Amino acid sequence: MNRKEIVYVVSDSVGETAEFVVKAVATQFNGSRIDIRRNSYVDDIEDIEDIINLASKDHSIIAYTIVVPALKEHLDKRAKEEGIIAVDLLNPLMNAFQTQFNKEPHHSPGLMRMLDEEYFRKIEAIEFAVKYDDGRDPRGITKADIVLIGVSRTSKTPLSMYLAHKRFKVANVPLVPEVPPPDELFEIPRKNCIGLIISPDKLNEIRKERLKALGLASQANYASFERILDELDYAEKIMKRVGCPIINVSNKAVEETAGLILEVLKKERS
Repeated sequence: MNRKEIVYVVSDSVGETAEFVVKAVATQFNGSRIDIRRNSYVDDIEDIEDIINLASKDHSIIAYTIVVPALKEHLDKRAKEEGIIAVDLLNPLMNAFQTQFNKEPHHSPGLMRMLDEEYFRKIEAIEFAVKYDDGRDPRGITKADIVLIGVSRTSKTPLSMYLAHKRFKVANVPLVPEVPPPDELFEIPRKNCIGLIISPDKLNEIRKERLKALGLASQANYASFERILDELDYAEKIMKRVGCPIINVSNKAVEETAGLILEVLKKERS
């Protein structure tokens, strides 16, 4: 009768990494017959003793990714005492990192999962910024961490994307005299909204460059001083009605303005 081939995958986190490695190896040995039993979130001596007890009876292998030194040492010691093959899947590479790069590991379980979660939060925030850019869907206003409002060419979109990379969900709404602002703008807490203003001269300069890039006449109404003054006056009235903090973006880089936005919001929300 064939003896059952069992590998106990042991981890102080989820154990996905260890299981993936074991499966990759198992495919080289008719992997369909290997019984992989994952033990996740092993965080005390009793958990390890339970696994040692099972592995000793099954004549199996233990493959583990344990980064807490005390737990790893106990597992190695007990496996040796019981004659169990226990393979550390992380330590050889961690030692290589430590030696070659002269850095100390954190010895904290679950860091990979945390990095993955941060990555997906960033992707979600970027997708949010794209979906709710330029006021195209006012429903995003009530879902956003930050709502940016201002006239055209006050860096609303670049700021939304920059803040999204910081994992903030940002919606932005253009303020145009001919288009009433969405009702949702007046329903959110004032601390969630930031108004962006700019000097008329700077806005005139930016809009002329924009028209030039589009191959249009720089004398178009879009860049005229009269139009710009009307828009800025209208925007400031809306911002006062909302009661939101206001930041002047004139001659400021996106990174600088984003820093100011986060500082203002921190004060508003503290």
